[in-house]
Amino acid sequence: MKILYVFPHPDDESFGPAAVMNLQRRKGHQVYLLTLTRGGATKQREKFNYSIEKMGEVRFNEMLKVAEVLKLSGITVLDLPDSGLKEIDPRIIEKAVREEILRIEPFVVVTYPVHGISGFHDHLITHSIVKRVYEELKEKQWFLRRLAFTTLDEQTSNKSKHFKLNYSTDSEIDCEIEVEESDINAANKSLDCYKTYKETIDNSGVRKLIGNKYFFEIYREEFNPPLTDLFDKLKTD
Repeated sequence: MKILYVFPHPDDESFGPAAVMNLQRRKGHQVYLLTLTRGGATKQREKFNYSIEKMGEVRFNEMLKVAEVLKLSGITVLDLPDSGLKEIDPRIIEKAVREEILRIEPFVVVTYPVHGISGFHDHLITHSIVKRVYEELKEKQWFLRRLAFTTLDEQTSNKSKHFKLNYSTDSEIDCEIEVEESDINAANKSLDCYKTYKETIDNSGVRKLIGNKYFFEIYREEFNPPLTDLFDKLKTD
């Protein structure tokens, strides 16, 4: 089956569900990634004396290495304004997301939850845009079956000592996926691809969040106990 992950920045996948993406690929699913920006506006560029354009090019090439590590079925990196999604016409972002969904034809789409985990506005906007496009397309396209949001539970959120991270409550979590050691290793290797972000990665303590269990909310579906696979019990109507 096909699954499409949609995030605003390079490294969102590696700070997030990279281990799950690796697991899904190992199980034979087609795993695609759409990133809305090249992440060129990061303050890390000042350390290298890079322009926004140069930093975006460097991070794009780092993402290509991530795609190799995770053996992704496909990756699309757009060049919408990093840290500036709130300033542009949302219809521009909607069009880009819509076109990618129609091109890939995924059964499942995954993005950030409403709280954005970190709360960064690019994350919040991406959530709203993807949900809006999903609602528009799901009645017309036979392939769309589920929208899910990658999230944290409270226990995992509390492991972050450097940043306050938002989480979903137990009642909000609809899917808990256990990964294997090889998937955890792949997630760590995907972080290693971001050479220009090494300082941030080390300071963030994100590697402590890479465990053997990952959490998802599922839009307009409730499962108790939670599913153990995002492809379980897909809607057929």
